[in-house]
Amino acid sequence: MARGQGVNQDLSKVLNELWTLDYNRLKPGTDYAISLQGQAGYVRRGSNQASDHAHASLFSYVNEQKLKSIATYAHFINLLDNYEMSTGTAETVTRQEMAENHLFLDAIMQTEVMKHAHRYLVSRRLSPADPLQFKEQLYNIWFRLYHRDRRGGEDSCGFEHVFVGETRHGAEIMGFHNWVQFYLQEKCNHVDYKGYKARGQKSTPDEDDHVLNLQFSWKGLVKPVGSSFIGVSPEFEVALFTIVFLMSNERVTNAIVQVDEYHLEVVVTRHGRSIGTSYPKLLSSNNRPL
Repeated sequence: MARGQGVNQDLSKVLNELWTLDYNRLKPGTDYAISLQGQAGYVRRGSNQASDHAHASLFSYVNEQKLKSIATYAHFINLLDNYEMSTGTAETVTRQEMAENHLFLDAIMQTEVMKHAHRYLVSRRLSPADPLQFKEQLYNIWFRLYHRDRRGGEDSCGFEHVFVGETRHGAEIMGFHNWVQFYLQEKCNHVDYKGYKARGQKSTPDEDDHVLNLQFSWKGLVKPVGSSFIGVSPEFEVALFTIVFLMSNERVTNAIVQVDEYHLEVVVTRHGRSIGTSYPKLLSSNNRPL
C-alpha cells in the first residue's frame, strides 16, 4: 500500500452496494457468536511457536442449520475437502469435484450480490454480458489450476488458496482467509485460535465486527497474522475480490476502501488470468484507528 493512498471512492461505492445486497450475511449474536479474548503476541518470521492468548475457540456458536440451509454456503462447504493441503502436490479434479465447482458458481450467480457485480463489471467492460461467458470467466479466475510450487504439477488455484488454505513445504500456512473454513476446522480441532491482532495499537475489536485480523495455528503451523471477513456470504467475497482483480492488471493490487463501518485495504494478487491471493486487511472500524 502506498503511503498516503486515499480511499477509492468508486470502488467503495459499488462494494457498499454489494454489502447492502448481501442478504445471506449472518448476524453476529444471533446466527453466530465469537469470543475474541486476548491480543495475540509477536511471532518471529519462520517460527511456528506462538503464545496462546485465547484459551477458548474463536467461534462459540454457529447456527449450522441455517448455514447449511442457504444454497451458496452449502455448495461452498462441499468444495472445502477437494484440495491437497500442500503445494508441490498436483491437484486431481474429479468429475464430481468439477460438478461441485459449477454448482457453486450457479448458486452464487443467482444471488443479488453477484448479479449486481456482473452488471457493474459489464458497465466497465471488464466482463462479458452473457451469463455463461461470465461464469466461464469466474471459473478461470477462481478454479483454473496453476503451478504455485515449481517442484510439482498444477498444485493450486485461487479458490483453494483464499478460501481453503495451503501449506508450503510443510512449514508455512498460505492463504486461509475464510471464516466458514476457520469455523469448521476449529470444530475439528485442526485450528487453534491464538488471539486477535490490533496492528500494534491498544484498541480492541468488537465481537460484532465483520472483519478481523487474527493469529492462529492450523495442524501445527502458525499463521502470525491472518485476516478474514466474518459472517459474510461466499458470494460477497467472490464478488468483491473478482471486481478488484479485474479492475487492475497489476501483479499486486492494494485498494483502500470504506465498506460500511470498515476502513479496509483489499489486497489481490494475480497469477496470470487467475487470482493468486485475496484478503481484506482491517485498517480501522467505527472510525477507531487500529
